[in-house]
Amino acid sequence: MNKYIYSFNCDITERELCTLESKYIFNEEEKNKLLFSNIKVDPSSSAFIRNRLELISCSNDYSTLINDIKKESICAEGFKIEYLVFDGDTTEYTDRLNKLRDIGYSIEGEPDYYKPTTTYALCYYEGIWYFGVSIKNNIDWHKHKQKPCSFSNSIGVNIAKALVNIAAKANKEKKLLDACCGVGTIMLEACFAGNNIEGCDINEKTCNNARENLSHFNYTANIYHSDIKDISKRYEAAIIDLPYNLFTSATDTEIVNIIESTAEITDRLVIVSTSDITNLISNTGFRISDYCSVSKSGKKNFARKIWVCEKN
Repeated sequence: MNKYIYSFNCDITERELCTLESKYIFNEEEKNKLLFSNIKVDPSSSAFIRNRLELISCSNDYSTLINDIKKESICAEGFKIEYLVFDGDTTEYTDRLNKLRDIGYSIEGEPDYYKPTTTYALCYYEGIWYFGVSIKNNIDWHKHKQKPCSFSNSIGVNIAKALVNIAAKANKEKKLLDACCGVGTIMLEACFAGNNIEGCDINEKTCNNARENLSHFNYTANIYHSDIKDISKRYEAAIIDLPYNLFTSATDTEIVNIIESTAEITDRLVIVSTSDITNLISNTGFRISDYCSVSKSGKKNFARKIWVCEKN
């Protein structure tokens, strides 16, 4: 039995990104919005992980499951029990309530439905009943949407969080660089999740805006006002959200220079662009190991393309 069941939720426009992110966090892709794994991840580190169920018991027979729960002799004051509905579960609502009641009677302690100290959950998937401790995505990171400084075309927090996870492969110790950090959208999500990240940008005002955003949420990270070619530190991975709007556009030559300069200080790149730069990447000594596209809700003609690149 795997230790955890993760459930996912994403908009159809971000479906490819959700799948790609899960691949780099768990070394496998989510299916039917679920993923069974022995890897422990905080759901709030991702915009797409809805819930983590830390398994206590499972059985293909419900009565056996209840007996197993009783054998655990669980004692919890202020607990709550929820029913998680997964794909293919046709259990009627009344039956769900009855099953939750069964489990409630199997736990010693007084329940608290409004401010629980521990939340347990029951679910059914492909013929198996599962019971465990439920941890939800606490969505505290939504506060970053109200950062003091912002660009109208900045990437959203969902994409930013996924880029960090793809770059770091869920390893908080990896040293990351946000090579064109802008106002720090990506850095905010990295700092929130506890990743080791630094940023740089050629625009001094933008750097100051990024520092202000980080300071607003009490985060600390180095931000260098510098052309990427002048950065000499080495990083285990770098994220490049290439300039594309009216105020900070870049020519093909400038894009190649950014990628080549970043390639000098890392062996792994996660690149974001609104145009197809496949050929430009192939000329920089990197191979594309993964790719996905993320469209913008309500704007069918606007999409960001994301390349995961490894040095040849």
